[in-house]
Amino acid sequence: MRSVVLTCALAGAVVVAAIPTISVKGSKFFTSEGDQFFVKGIAYQLVPDDPLIDNTQCKLDAALMKDLGTNSIRVYHVDPEADHEGCMSTFADAGIYLWVDLDTFNTQIEQDAPHWNETQLEAFQKVMDEFQQFDNTAGFFVGNEVLTKPNGSVAAPFVKAAARDLKAYRDSKNYRNIPVGYSAADIASLRPMLQNYMACGTNASESLDFFSLNAYEWCGDSSYEQSGYDELTRNVTDYNIPIFLSETGCNEPSPRNFEDQTAIFGDEMTPYWSGSIIYEWIQEANNYGLIKYGEKVDPAASGAPPDGFTRSGTPTPISPDFPNLSNQWKTLTPSGVKESDYTPTLTPPPCPAYTSDVWEVNGGVALPSVGQTFDSAVKSSITASTTVPSGTGQPSASPTEGAAPGSPIKEVQGMSVGLLGLLLGFFWWM
Repeated sequence: MRSVVLTCALAGAVVVAAIPTISVKGSKFFTSEGDQFFVKGIAYQLVPDDPLIDNTQCKLDAALMKDLGTNSIRVYHVDPEADHEGCMSTFADAGIYLWVDLDTFNTQIEQDAPHWNETQLEAFQKVMDEFQQFDNTAGFFVGNEVLTKPNGSVAAPFVKAAARDLKAYRDSKNYRNIPVGYSAADIASLRPMLQNYMACGTNASESLDFFSLNAYEWCGDSSYEQSGYDELTRNVTDYNIPIFLSETGCNEPSPRNFEDQTAIFGDEMTPYWSGSIIYEWIQEANNYGLIKYGEKVDPAASGAPPDGFTRSGTPTPISPDFPNLSNQWKTLTPSGVKESDYTPTLTPPPCPAYTSDVWEVNGGVALPSVGQTFDSAVKSSITASTTVPSGTGQPSASPTEGAAPGSPIKEVQGMSVGLLGLLLGFFWWM
């Protein structure tokens, strides 16, 4: 949030920073106080356009999130023209940071016929302009699950170009060095090529500041090995930028016990991972909610939402999921390393080579400029290479596809959603 000036008749004016800021050093996040930061987050998109303008609602939710042990929220869409000072101040007072997607409903990068143009850039810039002023803005996403299939890999240079241009804009405006990253779908055939591509290259201005993954692999009474978390971790032990789970929380079988949090914040993963964001805060038909705002109503009733789930009011924890997560987080407090004691030594990974039907981008190709679309010339520059036989020259990927039973169906209007209920919700919102 913005620094607050307190005027005291005896002591004069004193500037107080309400919350430490977050930055990147090497493969870790640190607060401005020098402590390593681990994300304990919740996905928070109550309404389609902007959940951060109703401070009365923010106060109710922030208080309960603080009790839960939350230190972050992820918001998928905001209105850059709205006033966010009240909600951002409320969350800062509760010790909660924001990870916000820069795209809007009509400016996201598409994997089919990808492009990156001035309209998209200006829209992303407006969101950055608004939220850079708040100390509890922890990071920006330039995309959410843009790539969901192998032949969608040709969109990766456009995502990376967006990150390049937003980082350059941030620096040209002398904004705080707020990290810029990407939230990826957990697609085994694209991992780990995608995460390596987003960090590769000798030009740091073109690589992401962080990478994150929407993974629903640990379901029910699973384990570090059975879930595939061990494979995910083996693929990032030499990763040179921070990585965390930007969505997780498999809900089948239910109830959710959130035992995966023990692994994420345990000794096997904290040297390499920076936490997780649980999907999601509100209860909807997809049954991922941690709270509800009252009982479900008949969608046919006058004024009722189409799916029957109210999206405002006093939040009521859903049992046993809410207390299960709370009990996990209360026992998991990784200390990490002090920034002053940390000297990064990792270097960027090699840019993955072209592999037919697996990763159709030719290593460290020149990124598209603003205004370029995926025409024949761009396609030629991205994909031209000597084909690498499938299965050679690439790190191993998890045997699972990541979309565990009960996990949300992805990429509806750029936000991860679940099945019929959230589809109905989007018809209502739009």
